[in-house]
Amino acid sequence: MGPYKGGQAQYLRVPYADFNALTLPSGTEHEASFALLADIFPTGWHGLVLSNFQSGETVAIFGAGPVGLMAAYSAKLRSASRVYVVDRVPERLAAAKKIGCTPVDFSKEDAAEFIIKGNGGMVDRSVDCVGYQAVGAGKGDQEVPNVVLEQCIQVTRPTGGIGVPGLYVPSDPGAPDEGSKKGMMSMSFGKLFEKGLSLATGQCNVKAYNRHLRDLIIAGVADPSFVVSHDIAIDDAPGAYRKFDRREDGYTKVLIHPNGGI
Repeated sequence: MGPYKGGQAQYLRVPYADFNALTLPSGTEHEASFALLADIFPTGWHGLVLSNFQSGETVAIFGAGPVGLMAAYSAKLRSASRVYVVDRVPERLAAAKKIGCTPVDFSKEDAAEFIIKGNGGMVDRSVDCVGYQAVGAGKGDQEVPNVVLEQCIQVTRPTGGIGVPGLYVPSDPGAPDEGSKKGMMSMSFGKLFEKGLSLATGQCNVKAYNRHLRDLIIAGVADPSFVVSHDIAIDDAPGAYRKFDRREDGYTKVLIHPNGGI
């Protein structure tokens, strides 16, 4: 939280807890779902809000990591007529299909073309849940920082909206080109303008959403815990981080239990 380090430990200091902490009901029911209120569930919801999504619309979610899956799940909760989820990791795409979304493997087909053809036209909204570390089809693990933004512009209908909760940074020394190293990248702004697309970005203000999402969980309307693939002890965290980073053994979202299981 802010400058304070060490959120994954047996004891946690919570500055201004009377304001920052979210009140939960007693007991351990919904524990996994409640854990996701700290970050990914509100952030996924936020991405949809940034796109100006309305119930009944179609939406394409780029990235099926934890935030992307939560954005897709949020779209389903908010009655999207169709939800496409783009990624290349089989376990992530399987999770998207499990909640009623159409998975799109960008390593096997052009994602934008596939979505436009399957949808019978462009989608109403798109959400970039990847950010500057995106990779392109046929590029292996080489970063192509602008690829997702380009696909969002391509796949979204005129006057539609693009939400960008994915992380972009003002400087990236490890970027593949000089512009990206300075936080600058090429982008089809002319096409964005021609189509009259809205584009909104920004870090999620979790407290703007977590109380309402908590109540959806308590009411039995939402259960985001499906995204959790592994529950581990804190001593297993280093190995889990490595596997998550390498997309191994189905690691999609991990909950660490510092004091043992619930």
